[in-house]
Amino acid sequence: MNILLIVSGSIAAYKAADLSHSFKKAGFEVNVIMTENAAFFINPITFETLTGNKCIIDTFDRNFDFKVEHVSLAKAADLVLVAPATANIIGKIANGIADDMATTTIMAATCPKMIAPAMNTAMYENPIVQDNIKKLIQYGYEFIEPGTGLLACGDEGKGKLADINDIYTLVMRKISHKHDLQGKKVLITAGPTEEAIDPVRYITNHSSGKMGYALAEAAADRGAEVTLVSGPTALKKPLGVDTVDVVSAGDMAEAVFKRQKEQDIFIFAAAVADFKPVDTASEKIKKKDGETPVINLSRTVDILDTVGHSRGGKQYICGFAMETEDLLKNAEKKLEKKNADMICANSLRDEGAGFKSDTNKITLIKKKGNKELPFLTKRELSDLILDEIVSDIESND
Repeated sequence: MNILLIVSGSIAAYKAADLSHSFKKAGFEVNVIMTENAAFFINPITFETLTGNKCIIDTFDRNFDFKVEHVSLAKAADLVLVAPATANIIGKIANGIADDMATTTIMAATCPKMIAPAMNTAMYENPIVQDNIKKLIQYGYEFIEPGTGLLACGDEGKGKLADINDIYTLVMRKISHKHDLQGKKVLITAGPTEEAIDPVRYITNHSSGKMGYALAEAAADRGAEVTLVSGPTALKKPLGVDTVDVVSAGDMAEAVFKRQKEQDIFIFAAAVADFKPVDTASEKIKKKDGETPVINLSRTVDILDTVGHSRGGKQYICGFAMETEDLLKNAEKKLEKKNADMICANSLRDEGAGFKSDTNKITLIKKKGNKELPFLTKRELSDLILDEIVSDIESND
């Protein structure tokens, strides 16, 4: 695989060196084209050292093997990444101007193209720049949204180059994963819920949300349009995923039911509270001598059961079952009772599995039989779970 990295004249140009190095370490062939202005910010030798290839700047440079260089680089590229991209280069690409090595090569490339803008906030928000971005999106270019913070010019706002690790992840998602969920809408629940007792205390569980977040990331990598309905966690939101933050089981149910009709696949990985206090005190409950307060509980909405029995069309439903005993028996009952297509069963008794860990041990429960998955990281297991879901959907089409 060949990545063509185009570096334009932004102060953030130095960050592109880390990008080129990361791509090279991942085993990609990396070619770099710099605009003349970019060379004022970082020396081309840096990219040549990191990639092992000549860094091209001048369209009419004679110091290379004879061929039409911008055409040959464009043909060789599996993906073109412009990072950082100034307002100038975005404007030129959007309006068909090809007056240097960078823009002529972009015009000749037919592979996917990604652009990571970096500029002053006022420039980024300028309606002309925004119109150029919209125009390029219509032409199939993909933009990596800039970050917000303190800019090199001293201003505070949106326009700084996106985090290098995020850019790397999005590029890998584009070219290194199978896109067998392209066009599918996937809703995933994750994390715990919190059921308030009073303004200070609540009922919750030990879920970290790691399994659901790993599934959301894996589904997005495979091209799905992912909605992640998440209870309170300390995890970073997955890139390219529409994350809906909720607190209680009622909040989660409302968020899921609101989006229910438009989904193709549901994966219910959240540890939703089964019970909530009947009454929530408006003030902190005080200790009183000789008294032990009693909290009366009521059932929460069963989200999996509700969706399972009101599904439409060919919607696929996958639930999770965390057990401490009779794992398979209880999971099989859940599959039948909730009208699900698959249950991912795991036991809290298995070492290295369950809440808060980065690993898990799962058995897939389906009507046609069970399948035990190996002990793996939650991210690795996510792909195996999605493999099974895709296989089931394809076999039912």
